[in-house]
Amino acid sequence: MSDNDKIKIITNNRKATFEYFILERFEAGISLEGTEVKSLREAKVSIGEAYARVIKDEVWLIGATINEYKYGNINNHVPDRNRKLLLNKREIKKIKEALTEKGLTLIPLKMYFKNSLVKVELGIGRGKKLYDKRESVKQRETDLKLKRIKL
Repeated sequence: MSDNDKIKIITNNRKATFEYFILERFEAGISLEGTEVKSLREAKVSIGEAYARVIKDEVWLIGATINEYKYGNINNHVPDRNRKLLLNKREIKKIKEALTEKGLTLIPLKMYFKNSLVKVELGIGRGKKLYDKRESVKQRETDLKLKRIKL
């Protein structure tokens, strides 16, 4: 990313970094229709339960909800439809190979505007065990205490 890129984060998937170790990250465009961009500008989106899957050499975002646009009419979009993610062939091949390994999954980490385009940051993640999650909570609490002491 260059310094000229203006990034405005729409939503973060905070649950993803708690539930998974993120091994690799990818930036993908997303194919949207109609009033979806207007809903995204109002941050009416949820990617907490979403995941991505490679189907016939295309990557699809499944389970993401973009709420209907408030001022839309009968041409409003379907909130829960599957959306195609735009990646180049090299990246799709790399993702496909990584997902063949047992225990890895493709999850959306954040959605944001980059200049005027909507982008989705995807991560290849491995699920954390319960003791890993406890360790994450302990580390977060320690960081918070250190931050308070410095103030």
